[in-house]
Formats: sequence, C-alpha cells, structure tokens
Amino acid sequence: MKPKVAHLSSVHTATDTRIFRKECSALVSAGYDVTFIVQHSQDEIVNGIQILALPTPKNRFKRMFKLVWHLYQRAKDTNADIYHFHDPELLVLGLLLALSGKKVIYDAHEDTPAQILDKEWINPLIRWPVAKALALLEHLAITRFKAVVTATPTIAKRFPAFKTETVQNYPILGELETTSDATYAMRPHAITFTGGLTAGRGAREIISAIHLAAQQQDICLKLAGYVWPDSLQDELSHAPGWAHVDFLGWQDRQQVASMFSEVRAGLVLFHPLANHIHAQPNKLYEYMSAGLPVIASDFPLWREIIDSAECGLLVDPMDPEKIAEAINWILEHPADAEAMGQRGRDAVYSQYNWDAESVKLINLYERILS
Repeated sequence: MKPKVAHLSSVHTATDTRIFRKECSALVSAGYDVTFIVQHSQDEIVNGIQILALPTPKNRFKRMFKLVWHLYQRAKDTNADIYHFHDPELLVLGLLLALSGKKVIYDAHEDTPAQILDKEWINPLIRWPVAKALALLEHLAITRFKAVVTATPTIAKRFPAFKTETVQNYPILGELETTSDATYAMRPHAITFTGGLTAGRGAREIISAIHLAAQQQDICLKLAGYVWPDSLQDELSHAPGWAHVDFLGWQDRQQVASMFSEVRAGLVLFHPLANHIHAQPNKLYEYMSAGLPVIASDFPLWREIIDSAECGLLVDPMDPEKIAEAINWILEHPADAEAMGQRGRDAVYSQYNWDAESVKLINLYERILS
C-alpha cells in the first residue's frame, strides 16, 4: 500500500507552485498517495493529487478560526501517515495532530516572526509581542513534530538542525522556457513583474520608474499576477506610469512562459524589510530559468547570487530613478542583456533547480516513515 500523506494549507491556492507543483508532484512521482487540503471550488483529482476543497472565508478572522477548524476535521478524516502543513496559523492544528500520535512536518516558507514586524494590518504597538509569541509557539510545537522543512538556509537557522531540512524554492527545469522565432533583440521594449505586487514589493517605485524610463523610449511593463490591496491598485491606476502597464492578471504557468518569451527583463524590487533581506523569491530564479536578466534589490544575499552568475543589475529598490536607469540600460544594450539572461539560465541548470531539492524532500519522508 502506498504511504498516504496530506498537505494542509488555509492560505495558499490549490495550484501553489511550492506546495502543489513541486512538493506534492514530487511525492506522487515517488509513489506516495497525496492529498492536498486547501481552499478550492470542489474536491477533485489533479495530476494524481487528491484535492480536498475548503470554502473561501469572507475575512481573515473567519479564515484563521472557522476555516482552520474545518481543515482540521478534513485532515483527521484522511488518516494520513504524514501530515505536512504550510501556514503558521496551523501550528495549533499541527500540534493537535501530533499529540494524537500523527507524524507532522511544519513547512516554514517565511521567517514569520520577522514578517510580523512589517505587517501593516497589525497594530504597531503589538507587533513585537505578537512576533515573540509566535516564535515561542513555533519552538514549543516543533518539539512534537517529526521535522521542519524550510524554504531558505536563513530560515533554517531558527530551528534545531537535527530536525530541519532546507528544501529551496528553485525552479523546475524547462517549465518556463518556450521556443520563439524572434531573437532577444527583436522582442518589444517590455519588462515584467510576476506574482503579488504590494507596497512592500516595490509597487509605487516600479510604477514611478516605468514613468521615468518611458520618457526616454517606448516601454511596457507586463504585470502578471495581482495588486494587493485593491486600494493600492486604485492608487496605481491613477499614476502616470500606469499608462505603460499591461495588467494581465493571474496567468497559468504556460501563459507565464509565453509572456517571458516576449519581454527583456524581470523585476524583483522588494523593500529592505526584515523578512525580505534574506528571502529568496521564486520570481528571481524563475526569471533566470527563462533566460531573462534580472533587475533586483541590492541586498547582500541577492548580490551574492546575481554577481556570482553575472545575470542582472542591482539597484536601490527605494529609488525610482535608479530603477529607471537600470531598465533603460537593459533596453539599450540587448547583446549584453541577452548574455546576462543566458548566464542566469546556465546557473539554474547547474545549481538553482528543483531536481536536487525534490530528492531532499523524498529522503526526509523516507527517514520519517522508516
């Protein structure tokens, strides 16, 4: 009989890249019976993964309490051999499962206590005590968990080394590459940002930079994803730079790959917040995997990655003029930019890819079940 595993999330989508496309898919390929309990429209089987649907809550409070309780009930009913959960708000749920004798893995995608210190929706007066309380809960709960999986080595430093495995969010080889008859130099003057665009991820600075860059040459920002919150999108839509934005909305992976073949660079311009400086965003490696030069925030870790591969330009993410200069340099030097992109792709194929990370995940599961 195949070992049965259940991945649990109250926050992520059913097609989440790390959970669904990488971890769950790798486990299916390794012969596991995989269930993913997540917000979705209906129960269904997709690519061999049993998705058990949770309703979409009306607000954050209902998600963190009512939805989590619903998730717990569905999780118990699966009677899995391993439960692997992905959200800090599920720590108590994970602890309840562990106390009932279940094998539990906590997947720490972010340094959440550091992230809380920059959460705008949390009153600044209580951010520090909330962050400390969460850190304490994490460390108490993991004494009962079988393992902690972390998305970066920096996050791993927060947990006991003997039960921590770092499984990085590197791209799946070939997933975002397409063949095109057009050479790089024939592409339109377009750049892209993919994913969730927020104030902390440089929304205002990016739109201002596009406005400045457009004063020198025609340019288009292809925005694939969403802007959060809605009030920020409304604000940006009235900014001068928005006239140069092609807002594509959510795109599936095939659409993203096609769009990457039509642009000249990718932006990842996070603000220097506590949870960003040591982060390793998916989009950074995805741009590299598609052969796109990157324009990125000049953080020490990102400088190490980008300088070692010679695959992009680093800028002050708070300075729209410097961002605009980098954009214009990419557009004005197509041969150099194309070479940067090729070096980034080479780095992904030689080092920054999902193949080796999936092996670490499977080996962890085998140790837990042995």
